[in-house]
Amino acid sequence: MVMHFRLPIKKFSPLHFALWLSLGLIIIGLFSGAILFSFRMRTLTGERNDLGAKLQTTGEELARTVADLEALKNEDQYKKNQELNSEIQNIQKTYTSAVATYEELLKLKEQSAKTEKLDDAFTGALVLLSKRNYASASATLTALNQDIKTEQDKIAATFKIPENVPTQNAPPGSGYSRQRVETDVGTFMVSVVAADLGSTRVIVDTASDSDCRDNCPVLPLATYVARSGAFAGVNGSYFCPAAYPSCAGKTNSFDTLAMNKNKVYLNSDNNVYSTVPAVIFGSGWVRFVGQSLEWGRDTGVDGVVANYPLLVSGGNIAFGGSEDPKLGNKGSRSFTANKGNTIYIGVVHSATVGESAHVIKALGMDNALNLDDGGSTALWSGGYKVGPGRDLPNVVLFVRK
Repeated sequence: MVMHFRLPIKKFSPLHFALWLSLGLIIIGLFSGAILFSFRMRTLTGERNDLGAKLQTTGEELARTVADLEALKNEDQYKKNQELNSEIQNIQKTYTSAVATYEELLKLKEQSAKTEKLDDAFTGALVLLSKRNYASASATLTALNQDIKTEQDKIAATFKIPENVPTQNAPPGSGYSRQRVETDVGTFMVSVVAADLGSTRVIVDTASDSDCRDNCPVLPLATYVARSGAFAGVNGSYFCPAAYPSCAGKTNSFDTLAMNKNKVYLNSDNNVYSTVPAVIFGSGWVRFVGQSLEWGRDTGVDGVVANYPLLVSGGNIAFGGSEDPKLGNKGSRSFTANKGNTIYIGVVHSATVGESAHVIKALGMDNALNLDDGGSTALWSGGYKVGPGRDLPNVVLFVRK
């Protein structure tokens, strides 16, 4: 008899199936997670190695930067900057001195043609300057300035008033006069033109009819006289001649106030608060002011011109009274002045600016304003009495009414 055994088989309920399925999924998830974790760890290890390499490179670069910084710190930057600043100052100082000396040399050339030795000395100074030998260049320029001054003094000493020039401390009542004037600081020659304001208009003529800052037009005094129908004239205010190196970029310009015969005010904007003296020519009157700012912009007058210094004010010396009037170089000093209702234009010969103030006071003038001088000096009365000098950007003219 064969016996058959059967294992008891239990039927799975839906609940049992769900449990076994969940367990299987958990086992599969754990196995997959282990694989992914292993992969991620290998990835992180690679990234860490790359990061380490980058950190090493950055560290090396940082080390080099630190070394460079330390090297810079070890350099004496302050000393280097001081040396550089010193060199710049030497260049500026010596160059400025060279320009000033050259312009004094040009002024001397206007009086004398014998300047060969001085020209050579100036060339030598420029050579030293080009070699950055500032001390020697400066010493050469200092000596040259003294030599120029000596030559100017020699020229002034040789100036002699012609014997036929009369001594007369009273100014002429009208017309042109050349006379010897005795003062408390010496005897001087004066060329002067007088006119009555009742019959004379005093105008200011300018080569430009608007503000000009560079390469400005200029004309000879004779041309101004002819085109305005004037019977007398004198050079006007200070300006920047083209021959002067310091005038580069502003050649033939002037920056003081002026109102010309066309009723145009020049340089008005930069002279609103100007302390530069001025003279205003009205119809039958004249007014001198110590500062341009005291005057408005009235176009009802005949002319306005500003310059410096005011030489005489109210019959008293306004310049050179408190210091030695002999200080400075001697030269031809142009001026405009008044005594009552009589207007004057003229030139004091071979005088300093201070000496010219004493001369004009000795003539009994009420007020006087200094005009440009040196190579710009020009006086016209039926022809050149002084000059012609260089071409001019502005002039003062006498025109009959």
